[in-house]
Amino acid sequence: MRSRSSVESPTTSSLSEWLDPLVEIFFPPACLACGGVTPGSTAVCLACELELERIPKRHCRSCAEPGDFESDHCPRCELRRPTYTRVFAPFLHHGPIARAIHQFKYEDHPELAPALAALVIREAEEFLAEAPKNVCPIPLHRKRLWRRRYDQAQLLSYEIARRTQRQHAECLRRRRDTRRQVGLTETQREQNVAGSFEAVADVAGASLLLVDDVFTTGATARSAALALRAAGALEVQVLAIARAFTQT
Repeated sequence: MRSRSSVESPTTSSLSEWLDPLVEIFFPPACLACGGVTPGSTAVCLACELELERIPKRHCRSCAEPGDFESDHCPRCELRRPTYTRVFAPFLHHGPIARAIHQFKYEDHPELAPALAALVIREAEEFLAEAPKNVCPIPLHRKRLWRRRYDQAQLLSYEIARRTQRQHAECLRRRRDTRRQVGLTETQREQNVAGSFEAVADVAGASLLLVDDVFTTGATARSAALALRAAGALEVQVLAIARAFTQT
């Protein structure tokens, strides 16, 4: 069977140019955070855009902790170097971006993945220029996936890979169903996810970009990166939508 050509005919192209403005009039794009109408194809409305809190330019190269550190690494990462090389999260986990992530993650809105990915790519352009070409999500356990019905990190990582022309692969599996990390101290988070991941793909000699929605203490990313490094991965970097903070 012959496959149809992916090249649009002049008629189809003209029809699309005529219909697209009408679609935007009757179905205008909605803001990720508040649901309001956004100008053009932007992910957030003007009001929410003004409230977005971006991570400061000066931050720890390893874990993205804001601050001006002499060695480019915060004291915590100097004392104990992480299993990943570096982390980047464009936003602080507050305001509109926190609302958008909550909707995406907990309120049954998997359709937000493309817009969130586009927003991350826009803000992480410099980081992505030097990031690995192999993208891997930090996965949910199968029990949580069954309850939620979709894996937000998998959707996000796929969209980031597709839009930046990277290779997407699900390289990890959660070996056990851990407690939610929300509300736990840093030590409790470390204990909760220790040894909870295993590599399920041949990653020997590969450089990988791990993707998740929120980066807090880095306990989950460290555990995931450790499993990949144990399986032979050469380097692991981490990209998240937002950077959150918790008491130690």
